[in-house]
Amino acid sequence: MEGLQALHGLRVVEMGQLIAGPFAGKTLGDFGADVVKIEAPGAGDPLRNWRMLQDGTSVWWQVQSRNKRSIALDLRQPDGQDIARQLIAEADVLIENFRPGTLEGWGMSYEALAAVNPGLIMLRISGYGQSGPYRDLPGFGVIGEAMGGLRHLTGEPERVPVRCGISIGDTLAALHGTIGVLTALYHRKVNGGRGQVIDVALSEAVLNVMESLIPEYSAFGAVRGPAGSALPGIAPSNAYRCIDGVVLVAGNGDSIFKRLMQVIGREDLANDPALANNAGRVVRVAEIDAAIGTWTATRTVDEVLAQLGPASVPAGRVYTAKDIVEDPHFRARDMILRQQTRDGHELEVPGIVPKLLGTPGAVRRSAPRLGDDTDAVLREIGLSAEQIAALRDRKIVS
Repeated sequence: MEGLQALHGLRVVEMGQLIAGPFAGKTLGDFGADVVKIEAPGAGDPLRNWRMLQDGTSVWWQVQSRNKRSIALDLRQPDGQDIARQLIAEADVLIENFRPGTLEGWGMSYEALAAVNPGLIMLRISGYGQSGPYRDLPGFGVIGEAMGGLRHLTGEPERVPVRCGISIGDTLAALHGTIGVLTALYHRKVNGGRGQVIDVALSEAVLNVMESLIPEYSAFGAVRGPAGSALPGIAPSNAYRCIDGVVLVAGNGDSIFKRLMQVIGREDLANDPALANNAGRVVRVAEIDAAIGTWTATRTVDEVLAQLGPASVPAGRVYTAKDIVEDPHFRARDMILRQQTRDGHELEVPGIVPKLLGTPGAVRRSAPRLGDDTDAVLREIGLSAEQIAALRDRKIVS
């Protein structure tokens, strides 16, 4: 129907917490899925209290949990597990990112759940996956980034590796999980309605985006190491100092390189046959970087961009949060959205990606308070007001 979002009608139960599982739930929710988030009574998802708080709640929470409903349910109690099973019996997708074996210990293996709901798609995100010798080890995103090879490449040579400043391993796992869910939904539609398990390991999600790292080792025994802001084997592509900051320049295309050298007044390098292709430029990358850096060092970032832009040389400044929210292009693309929290605050948050032009995503609901939707969700599975009150008295729900 016209006006409905792409995932309208999709029912999702989210049993994860913190970052990886909930980011997958948030992504599905942005495109119309009804996401019911199960949280522990009392504290809820720890992300509610991470980083900077507004009226006692993390502003991060307002992004991670938009378009979700919250039910506070104690999964450690058998009656709480029974309610979860009832919710899952009506769901299309279950998201969980507990340590492997946790759901099985609660009597909620995929086999048991699928016996009641054969079409169920279960997304399982963990540090190392549901099998293998490391299966039972605890694994957060930082460990997945290290094991997947990312941390070895970040930072400067001969120095301690650095992180990129966000939990990128968790987010990569969530995005791979979301791809898995959408793939499994299509398979279910065209192959008899059967669901399946999607097994995502944080370490593998990171490894999957490591480009040529493994084949280079396989073919040449090359162990790639950290290279600061440069991109080894691709030249020139680096960060260069200006009078008032840093500019990123990617002049690694053959024709782009020639235009770049002409702009900086190095016709000798622009017309050097040895530098006409990437292989030749890689050999002399230090010389090329020095030439670019000498030119940028006497100019402001704005001056550099003003000259490189018209020459069709990819270049950009390093954005801060302030730069992002003030950028007219992000504004024009609806990448800075204003939403209201349940406590009445106006908050600017990142927009929705990707952009579906026919059935775009939207923020339909602000992030819930803990247990905001407990009663409504329980009524949907047939519980009466008296039954809900009894569960609340026994502290199974709140």
